[in-house]
Amino acid sequence: MKSKLVLSVFMALACFTVNAVWAGSIKIDGSTTVLPIAQKITEAYMKENPGVSISVSGGGSGNGIKAIIDGTTDIANSSRFMKDEEVKAAMEKGSYPVPFAIAYDCIVPVVHPNNPLKDLTVDQLKGIYKGEINNWKTVGGPDSEIVVISRDTSSGTYEIWEEKIMKKERVYAGALLQASNGAVTQAVSKNKNAIGYLGIGYVDNSVKALTVNGIPGNAETALSGVFPVSRPLFMFTRGWPKGDIYKFINYVLHPQKGQKFVKEAGFVPLY
Repeated sequence: MKSKLVLSVFMALACFTVNAVWAGSIKIDGSTTVLPIAQKITEAYMKENPGVSISVSGGGSGNGIKAIIDGTTDIANSSRFMKDEEVKAAMEKGSYPVPFAIAYDCIVPVVHPNNPLKDLTVDQLKGIYKGEINNWKTVGGPDSEIVVISRDTSSGTYEIWEEKIMKKERVYAGALLQASNGAVTQAVSKNKNAIGYLGIGYVDNSVKALTVNGIPGNAETALSGVFPVSRPLFMFTRGWPKGDIYKFINYVLHPQKGQKFVKEAGFVPLY
């Protein structure tokens, strides 16, 4: 009787082990801009593929890329392309990162809904974020001090803003740094003198989107590249994806599957 019980326990453990081995598991880390896209897609994918478990976290593009270099994540979400030194670091650790553009985005400057301003030029935005323009009156707004809100330096959104608006000059030290798009939205919505910038999928009624050089940030201007701060969004894998990761990336890129959720998340699909 005892031997039968031991055999039954052993067989149960063996079945559990086999199931654990064959159950797919994918870890995704990185950009908070890409986060809502990844969350919607993974939720749908796991419903269609109940044998696959996917975890998604958003600590910033820089953190996701570091994780793909170190091999602690399967997929890195990023709102910027990898730098040459990051690719080199990954190769030195035995993998070549493969980029997949999964959506398009605009980085839209936003202010409090009560701010009467509608448009800023690239030069005006640069002046504000350098700390050279510090009163809204200077750019046609109310006579009040500008509160500058920026993303932190681990953010891919920050790096694109630094490249396309700041022209590689640094955001001034008095800017209030936020760790996510959501935190920027909240900070701007609560301060009538604030300005920030967001991925287009995060713009809602709690803030007011500004045009840049008279151009609105939307799907059309993102796809054409006409909007001054438009960009692709990426998922990076460690080498060419295989198995469950390959199937998941194909799902993300599929026009009627993953790309449908890109649009639902408020971003711009590839097609």
